[in-house]
Amino acid sequence: MDNLRCTTSNCEHNIRTHCTAGIINVSQTAACHTKIKREGSVLAQQFAEIEAAADMGVIEKESVFVQCDAVCKFNKDHTCHADGISVADSFFSTKCMTRIRA
Repeated sequence: MDNLRCTTSNCEHNIRTHCTAGIINVSQTAACHTKIKREGSVLAQQFAEIEAAADMGVIEKESVFVQCDAVCKFNKDHTCHADGISVADSFFSTKCMTRIRA
């Protein structure tokens, strides 16, 4: 998937709203199970984004495979087939905000 936008505030894979994980696992509740909290928290996230500014052309071209177990109209055989998704922090977890219950 090329149009993945992640706005989580503290994830090892998130650099300037781009996911560098390669594979994202979305649970039955639409939670992102790929999220790994950064050592150093939100401050480390800000430094990573500053350092990545020069590499943004490369980062923007990375594609991410989305494996999904949620009941969603875009889920076909445990693979997301949406044109793009948005992943963001919710109150208790990081979730796929594009999920539409089937």
